[in-house]
Amino acid sequence: MLHKFLTTNKVELIERCRIKVARRLAPKVAGKGMSHGIPSFLDQLIKTLEVEQTSEPMRSRRVSGPAGGGTVVSEIAATAALHGRELSEEGFTVDQVVHDYGDLCQAIADLAFERRVPIEIDEFRTLNRCLDNAIADAVTEHAFQRNSLVENRSAQALNERLGFLAHELRNLLHTATLAVLAIKAGNVGASGVTGALLDRSLIGMRNLIDRSLADVRVTAGMPPRARLISLADFVADVKIAASLEAHARQCEFTVGAVDAGLALDVDRDMLFSAVGNLLQNAFKFTQRHTEVSLNAYAAAEHIRIDVEDHCGGLPPGAAETVFLPFKQSGEDRSGLGLGLAICRRSVEANNGVLEVRDVPGSGCVFTIELPRHALTSQPPTTHDLS
Repeated sequence: MLHKFLTTNKVELIERCRIKVARRLAPKVAGKGMSHGIPSFLDQLIKTLEVEQTSEPMRSRRVSGPAGGGTVVSEIAATAALHGRELSEEGFTVDQVVHDYGDLCQAIADLAFERRVPIEIDEFRTLNRCLDNAIADAVTEHAFQRNSLVENRSAQALNERLGFLAHELRNLLHTATLAVLAIKAGNVGASGVTGALLDRSLIGMRNLIDRSLADVRVTAGMPPRARLISLADFVADVKIAASLEAHARQCEFTVGAVDAGLALDVDRDMLFSAVGNLLQNAFKFTQRHTEVSLNAYAAAEHIRIDVEDHCGGLPPGAAETVFLPFKQSGEDRSGLGLGLAICRRSVEANNGVLEVRDVPGSGCVFTIELPRHALTSQPPTTHDLS
């Protein structure tokens, strides 16, 4: 009988399963998922087979569960769920869950063949029923645990970002409030240092909110609201919005001439936020009283928007990591470290590419490249935005 064969060769079968696992995985981790898996399943399979040899064979369903599983709670279901949870906590994939039970089935078949032990049809059906139910319950629990882990990590990441955002916004608002109180008291003028501090705080809040809105739209997968816009008009609006921050940061800001016939088919708000992020980053890191330049021009089938600063150049390896979230390379660590990551995602959402080029000893150039379009209703003239 199969249950006697399994009882006699239990140690041998478990060892064969360990060897099969070790062939797929590193030997040191091969046994980590075995404690509540194969050994317990073997005990329950033996128990099921023994009960089926009695006068009340249907009592075996309390151990193994009925064919096709279902909502019936069984001993195998509880142990298989624990096995799936263990493998999930150890970082194993769902493939390993299925392979564990498949290894045992193959080990039983191979050893029975080697020992010339016949397996009756009814016994083989019981084996299959137990394996099917165990795999289903283990995989279900594994998926539940993995989904819970992903949800918990997502919630934790969201909470961290919201915490950073609230902290940064509170600091800016607090500084602006103090500046307003000082100006209202009549001790300082609005055009002095305190007024400049108020400007920087308000600009910082505006940039933070714009960046957050862009992040929400991209993260939520909201499709871009693309429309054809004039490149020259777009750059002119960017210049107006950025000039105040350039003045507050005490750096020069130049904008090159733009061909009036060039156009972009983009979500204007997303692109405006992206270019604003690049300029904010440039104003933040360029050396005081140096120049930040913005140039937009046609290059073959594309339109390029360059933002160049004079930060002195990027640190070694920074060009590869500068777009990663929460990554900051300069000495100024204000902000969340999300601006460039959000900027790249916003550009890519508009079918564009964002890259950085290091100019050692001078600075760096961030380039947005987008598909080129034309305004057929306007003459090919140039708008001087300097």
